[in-house]
Amino acid sequence: MRWWWWLPLLLFAGFLGVATYQLTQPKDDLVPSAMVGKPLPEFDLRAAAEGMPGVSTADFRDGKPRLLNIWASWCLPCIAEAPQLERLKQEGAEIVGIAIRDRPEDVAAFLARHGNPYTRIGGDDLSQVQLAIGSSGVPETFVIDGRGVIRYQHIGDIRAEHVPILLEKLQEAGE
Repeated sequence: MRWWWWLPLLLFAGFLGVATYQLTQPKDDLVPSAMVGKPLPEFDLRAAAEGMPGVSTADFRDGKPRLLNIWASWCLPCIAEAPQLERLKQEGAEIVGIAIRDRPEDVAAFLARHGNPYTRIGGDDLSQVQLAIGSSGVPETFVIDGRGVIRYQHIGDIRAEHVPILLEKLQEAGE
């Protein structure tokens, strides 16, 4: 037999070894954000829904910490996190929303169906603000201190076990 006949088998065995090694390594759930500790970029967004004010950077500089929730009416995980946002609101958290690439009628329908925990909602039609604050998808939630500085970033939908963490981070941002 010729040695090159064994070459595909050796290559496959090497690939299997690398794949097995990678699968046995510990999972790292933390995605560090380059924007934590930095001020929000300057922005001024139109109202995303009728009867709600829009959002600007100035809204975050009044001394009061807030949650900034990046979401969209077409986002299924956003539906899943809606009850947790309502719970955060009931616990005293002020939540400002930014709707990504959404139409006002779709935002209004989402809020009518799933509740409205927001005090303001801005429309980010081109995802410019979303990208500028370091958000890579929807939903994401940021804790913003009273000077407009990002203090914490929660990637993904908020689940029941995340509510106490967000409330704690919000309280820390107010100190």
